[in-house]
Amino acid sequence: MEDMILSTRGLTKYYGERAVVAELDLDIRRGEIFGLLGPNGAGKTTTILMLLGLVRPTCGSAFIDGMDCLRDSVGIRSRVGYLPDQAGFYPDMTGRENLRFTGQLNGFDGWELEEWIEELLERVGMSGAGEQKVGTYSRGMKQRLGIADVLIKDPEVVIMDEPTLGIDPEGMRELTELIRCLSEVDGRTVLISSHQLHQIQQLCHRVGLFVGGRLMAWGEIDELARQVQAESGNLDEIYRKYFEKEGEYCG
Repeated sequence: MEDMILSTRGLTKYYGERAVVAELDLDIRRGEIFGLLGPNGAGKTTTILMLLGLVRPTCGSAFIDGMDCLRDSVGIRSRVGYLPDQAGFYPDMTGRENLRFTGQLNGFDGWELEEWIEELLERVGMSGAGEQKVGTYSRGMKQRLGIADVLIKDPEVVIMDEPTLGIDPEGMRELTELIRCLSEVDGRTVLISSHQLHQIQQLCHRVGLFVGGRLMAWGEIDELARQVQAESGNLDEIYRKYFEKEGEYCG
């Protein structure tokens, strides 16, 4: 049996009478990059917040590395790093100071923390900007600092919500390479939520098509083509055909 690090069964969240996430069954393999692909409002962020133990599901279950996401939310957050679509930093503090603050919140201190911060800044290409105040950073710089911030606690699983949104092409290329290295070099599991076709196609080992709170099809690109009955394994065609069929395609 393949080593699954993240699993959900029947995971459901209602707000009033509306199912934002409905009966989600999902398995993610250890060390892979998995993409949740779908338009805004599809339920992707709500799914992530339930996995992090920040939103209580109406019913169903979710486990990460054997830990119950609802009952052991503290343990989950010690193993899982989360990069939201807007990385939050103190703008009047430098990049290094922000990382130091995160490290101290996670129980690190002293010279070991300083060495780790220096290593992370170098890894994300921010060594030269570590002494600048974050308020002067571009969005791409903030996202790279966000990856360093996520890695402070050395998580086994990294969850990213729209990580390349609003970043210029060069910044996207750099960020994409950083994300790929999390899996290929570090062996971490990465879950990416996005509505951007190109990003998902370039990065992910497997993809799930998410619409109306439901995971409608998932697998490798060629497998998705068979499920959606697309004529080719081109993700853009699969995405367009599926969401046109559901009345959800947003271009």
